[in-house]
Amino acid sequence: MIRHVVLFKLKPGITWDDPRVLEAERVAEKVGSEVPELHEWRVGRNISTRPIAYDFLAMGLVEDEAALERYLVNEFHQSAIKLWREVSDWVIADVDE
Repeated sequence: MIRHVVLFKLKPGITWDDPRVLEAERVAEKVGSEVPELHEWRVGRNISTRPIAYDFLAMGLVEDEAALERYLVNEFHQSAIKLWREVSDWVIADVDE
């Protein structure tokens, strides 16, 4: 199993009340039910106020590297990426479980 973790940082000047951010968050919540490769899916806003903190987390669990690749190119997942790209930058980690 592979744990896929993404941390999003809103771009300077963009806040949570921006309609684009709210739409990106709404779509991110649906990724788990729209992408069949995901065994688990969790998203949420970070509650930390520390300056180094990222703003949003998306975390999923897939079977193997082949499933991870299918997830990455999934059309619904790609639509979510497009929304987040407009309002944030992000980092990822994929770790064996």
